[in-house]
Amino acid sequence: MKVVYSCYGGAHSSRAAAAIHLGLLPADRAPRPRDLLSIPRFDDVGAGDMGILDFMGSDVQGHEVYVLGRGAAREVAERALKSGFALAGGSPDEILFVDTLAEVNLIMRVGGFLSRRLGWVALGRPLAAYGTAKAFPRLVRLVEEVKRKLPARA
Repeated sequence: MKVVYSCYGGAHSSRAAAAIHLGLLPADRAPRPRDLLSIPRFDDVGAGDMGILDFMGSDVQGHEVYVLGRGAAREVAERALKSGFALAGGSPDEILFVDTLAEVNLIMRVGGFLSRRLGWVALGRPLAAYGTAKAFPRLVRLVEEVKRKLPARA
C-alpha cells in the first residue's frame, strides 16, 4: 500500500503524521520543537510543491509513506493521483489517502501563514512547531487508525 498524508500545504500536519507513521517521532510523548524541525522539509515547502508527492520512506511493513500538499482541492487531488496511478498500471485501491487537515489547530494555521505565505519564517516556524506539538496526540491517534486499516504486509 501507498499511504498519502495530505493537508493544505504539506508542511506541518501531514509531515508530522508521516514522521509518526515511520517512527521518526516517538508516539508516546509530545515532541520538542527541535524534534519537529528535524522532520525532512517541515515548514520548508512552497507553492511550487503543491500537488507533488513527497516520498518520506517505507514503514516496517513495507508500506510507502508520502506527503502531499493539495490546497483546498482534496477531492480533485485524490482523483487525479488515483487516475494517474491507474494509467501507470497500478490499482487505485493500493493508495490510502489520509486527510490531516482536521487535526490542524489555530496556532498551526497562524504559524504556517506567517512562515509560508508571508515569509516571516523566524516568527512563523516556531509557532507552527508549537501548534504541531499541541496537536500531536490527535495526530498520533489518526496514524494509529491508519495503521489498523493497512494489511499486515505491503
